[in-house]
Amino acid sequence: MKLVSIAVAATILLGGCSVYSPDAGHEVVLVEKPWLFGHGGVDAESVKTGRTYAAISTDGVDVYMQPQKFETEMADTMTSDGVPITFHAITVLQVTDSVSLIKNFGPDWYKNNLEEPFKTMVRQAVRKHGMNETAISTTALDAIDAEIRDQIVAFIKEKSLPVKLVTMTVGKANPPDAVKNQRVETATQEQRIQTEKQTKLAEDQRQQAEQSRANADNAYREAMHLSPEQFIQLETINMQRQVCGDKGKANCTFIQNGATPVYNLGR
Repeated sequence: MKLVSIAVAATILLGGCSVYSPDAGHEVVLVEKPWLFGHGGVDAESVKTGRTYAAISTDGVDVYMQPQKFETEMADTMTSDGVPITFHAITVLQVTDSVSLIKNFGPDWYKNNLEEPFKTMVRQAVRKHGMNETAISTTALDAIDAEIRDQIVAFIKEKSLPVKLVTMTVGKANPPDAVKNQRVETATQEQRIQTEKQTKLAEDQRQQAEQSRANADNAYREAMHLSPEQFIQLETINMQRQVCGDKGKANCTFIQNGATPVYNLGR
């Protein structure tokens, strides 16, 4: 009978308890909320491994202790030249003290303490750079990353947040669609100009070749002491030889003085 009473009492006690068994990489912070007597508060020690029983009025706050990634989409962030651009920023933070975090900052510690200050840091850093160096050539992103990283570390230290910054990245900025379309049109025009330059270059080279050949022909005529009419007749003979061939492959008859030439192509 005594054993039965003990078993019943144990069942009642266990039935009025909360059980916590955190997974790997997690800790549970116990927050006591007594119904009748005593004072509530956060337990000094978190539940790290194994199974822990607590009063039914005690809440357990699960805290992820591994690095956590927080992503922020920032639209219409103004550059120094007044162009709104969009950023996708990523911050990776890791909790160092779960009990202090929940006791002093609560479960929504990032949203309530870091999210808006981080956005403000990004906006202030971007305002120092122009749209081209930020969104087009991306030469300013490293400077922006370094500036914001230092500010976050200083902010965490100032607020005594029990977290550490693992990494922070401001991704490539996206300019407005109007700017994108304008750059596409500019690139198209630049390509058209290059094509026209190449065409003109080819035409100039052909003109130079024709001029060089004309100069050579004139020099030959002068060296042979030929009049322009005689040179033209010589060129005509050369042309006829090219048409009819030197080895008699075709018989040609040329009638001058305005008559129509007759070509005898057969033998």
